[in-house]
Amino acid sequence: MKSLKGDLLELAASGKFDVLVHGCNCQHTMGAGIAKQVKARFPSAFQADLATPKGATKLGTISTATVSLPNHTLVVVNGYTQVHWRGAGTKVDYQALRTVMSLVKAHFSGRRIGYPKIGAGLAGGDWALIEAIIKEELDGEDHTLVEYVPQ
Repeated sequence: MKSLKGDLLELAASGKFDVLVHGCNCQHTMGAGIAKQVKARFPSAFQADLATPKGATKLGTISTATVSLPNHTLVVVNGYTQVHWRGAGTKVDYQALRTVMSLVKAHFSGRRIGYPKIGAGLAGGDWALIEAIIKEELDGEDHTLVEYVPQ
């Protein structure tokens, strides 16, 4: 796992990554955190979310949107890592995160993958556990954690 500081969406749009992965809830909201930013910047990612069934049955799955940008094509992966967003406590489902990352590797092996601290922000997850899952599931891939720092 590589790590850098910056704006994941800007880096992805500029061609640093081929695949942008972020965590979503299963309720068709994308209303907070990086999901809200993805929804605004790459509306087709939200359309891909809306094309999936709403509810817990999609936990641990992904939906994708291919975005044509001036200098490259970017795939945005909506990873369904939490059922809902309400209430306090941990909302990220660690097994769902593991399955999402396994799917990312299966579908996008060999590509440059960027992601935020999925599940560790608003979803209340333990970054040490999440980091271990990502490292294990994306072992051998070119993947980078981008810790947000406004530009």
